[in-house]
Amino acid sequence: MNRTVYSRDGKELRTVELSEEVFGLPINDDLIWYAINSELANKRLGTACTKDRGEVHGSNAKPYKQKGTGRARRGDKKSPVLVGGGVVFGPKPRDFSWSIPKKAKRAALKTILSLKVQTDALKVVEDFSIESGKTRELALFLNNFGGPERTVIVLKDNDPQIKRAGANIPWLSFLSFNRLRAHDLFYGRRVLVLEGAVKNLNEFYKTAENGK
Repeated sequence: MNRTVYSRDGKELRTVELSEEVFGLPINDDLIWYAINSELANKRLGTACTKDRGEVHGSNAKPYKQKGTGRARRGDKKSPVLVGGGVVFGPKPRDFSWSIPKKAKRAALKTILSLKVQTDALKVVEDFSIESGKTRELALFLNNFGGPERTVIVLKDNDPQIKRAGANIPWLSFLSFNRLRAHDLFYGRRVLVLEGAVKNLNEFYKTAENGK
């Protein structure tokens, strides 16, 4: 499968080969769902905590006697029915994370890449960097590929300067070829993959599939 490589100005330069094993797979909605929800679950802190009636600070004494007052029977001021009392079945700290098999996660990522190719949301761009780290330069580059919309740039390596340039653009995110995130990749309306990252993706996922 060949794909056009665009320059920084949005002009066609040449073509690059996309591996059918990575970018030409049938869409598997179930794998995508499990991969995205696993990532979202792993982000949850699970630190919410409430006190039950045994943990609330207060006296254990009855506020008034059991009989003779005409009022309802009352245990202590820590009762859940009173303001300031304990919480019934409230949240406690817990671990929300869960994982899926590595092979399933890799298959989900390849499925999403294939989906982006099929919907023409993926474009290959020549390798470039923002040496100055200025947001203005990166914004000019993005304008050549459309207006402001949720965009993902897949890098061939860790480039701190280009990440610095994009830090002030709220609808832009960066992913490394070997550390893709299913959520960002799937919900990206536009996926720009550097030419070097394409070659790395072809090799990386083929190697991972062969278990090497």
